Amino acid sequence: MFTGIIQAIGKIAAIEPKGFDSRFYIKTGNLDLSDVVIGDSIATNGICLTAVKLPGDGFWADVSGETSAKTSFKHIKVGSRVNLEKALLPTTHLGGHIVSGHVDGLGEIIERSHAGRSIHFKIKAPDELAKYIAAKGSICINGISLTINALNGTVFELNIVPHTLDETTLSAAQAGDEVNLEVDIIARYLERLLLGDKAAEVSPQQGVTMALLAENGFLNR
Repeated sequence: MFTGIIQAIGKIAAIEPKGFDSRFYIKTGNLDLSDVVIGDSIATNGICLTAVKLPGDGFWADVSGETSAKTSFKHIKVGSRVNLEKALLPTTHLGGHIVSGHVDGLGEIIERSHAGRSIHFKIKAPDELAKYIAAKGSICINGISLTINALNGTVFELNIVPHTLDETTLSAAQAGDEVNLEVDIIARYLERLLLGDKAAEVSPQQGVTMALLAENGFLNR
């Protein structure tokens, strides 16, 4: 588990194809690896990766073909910068929100503009994730815990303050870029909880419907 508070910016130093999978060498820059051991998790652009080698200035991790195909890692190349965060500890300050490191889908930046000293982004989410996104709620973008300012259908808006721009790869993000999205885990569990006893019967693809919400008293009939 993670908090979505980025601890360092790393760089992809090498990519080794391994059949359908790949092994990535990520140099970790200022990230303190003194307490990291083989088998530990490090969120890389919001993707939970397992350190399989620790050469000292970074870590090697295996990335499945499925992960590459379903996340922004399909665009990653040697030299790409990535956001890094070590797994949280029981003593970690939860400055962001609870993040699992499991990407739910890809969003597309459709607009970047200035808002004072901040940068304003509009991002379009996949249709199937829209029900999990709420104004003033939390969302994880490339591993960064952020608050949604406004929402219109599948398009949500974010204001990124100078500190976050300085400490993450969002400083270089532009319209047209794809970003990894992870919705608030509470929304995922709430969806399942609303199914009640029907959870054993209903296909997971059906999820929460308007009829189900009305049946449980969440909508006026």
